[in-house]
Amino acid sequence: MTRAAKVYDLLKEAYPDAKCGLDYKTPFQLLVSTMLSAQATDKSVNKVTEELYKQYPDLESFLTFSQNEIEEKIRKIGLYKNKSKNIYKMCRELKEKFNGDVPKNIEDLMSLSGVGRKTASVVLVEAFDIPAFPVDTHVFRITRRIGLAKGSTTDKVSDEMMTKLPKSKWHLMHHLLITHGRVTCTAQNPKCENCVVNNICDYYKQYKKKI
Repeated sequence: MTRAAKVYDLLKEAYPDAKCGLDYKTPFQLLVSTMLSAQATDKSVNKVTEELYKQYPDLESFLTFSQNEIEEKIRKIGLYKNKSKNIYKMCRELKEKFNGDVPKNIEDLMSLSGVGRKTASVVLVEAFDIPAFPVDTHVFRITRRIGLAKGSTTDKVSDEMMTKLPKSKWHLMHHLLITHGRVTCTAQNPKCENCVVNNICDYYKQYKKKI
């Protein structure tokens, strides 16, 4: 069994409830929420979108907003000025280029303002069950710490991880790594002694040498 497969099995056992933390009902809502989640917690995004989506649930209602109105509605989320600009432009591009339908391929998704590979990958795998491997800060940090990937960018890590696991495991592995990053393998002061994968982790081997 490969190391990636071992990590998958151990994390799956440790976090049986791992899943997407964003609340949404449609692919469009997921797209907006994922754009909002950059450098923000899912919890803070859900707090803002709960009321927002009740009143404005779809693209047509979002198209009634000015950029300043979007700013006001997402003000509590980090980087709200830049995000409001991107969401405003994205909504119009979605209408003009794709007749209002969220695209089901990564190239078209990434042609939208403010949509990078991670956001596009999340939409593909969550909304359409199309295999992809989104890499956020947690996934980037943990795969490199453990030694599953060596890429210097999130895109390179995504490419590496897709070669090390079958497509059927990409979706859940993404969520397992995020959950592990929040609970155990935190950015500061990771809880290495309590980690279920510490016996196959490069970082832990180095950590043990120092104590």
